[in-house]
Amino acid sequence: MSSPPDDRQSLVAFVRGRVQGVGFRFFVVERATALGLTGYVRNLSNGTTVEVVAEGPQAKLDALLADLRRGPPWSRVERVDVSWGAATGEHHGFTIR
Repeated sequence: MSSPPDDRQSLVAFVRGRVQGVGFRFFVVERATALGLTGYVRNLSNGTTVEVVAEGPQAKLDALLADLRRGPPWSRVERVDVSWGAATGEHHGFTIR
């Protein structure tokens, strides 16, 4: 597998608050797809956290991060914990897991 272009980064975010049962995952897929990012979003079993893994150019990841902090209308984001790394190129499209 070829390595991703140098400008691609990886973001892993844990979004906490009222983020399950409010369309948060669909909101993330819509925003990430519009930004041309790859990765996935999934609910964690604790009922209050959504995990987002995204890869793409830094500026587009920054835009997604701003969206994650805002969330869709019925959500209430209390905290977003983020870590950054190099893109792996393993994701194709943006999916819900």
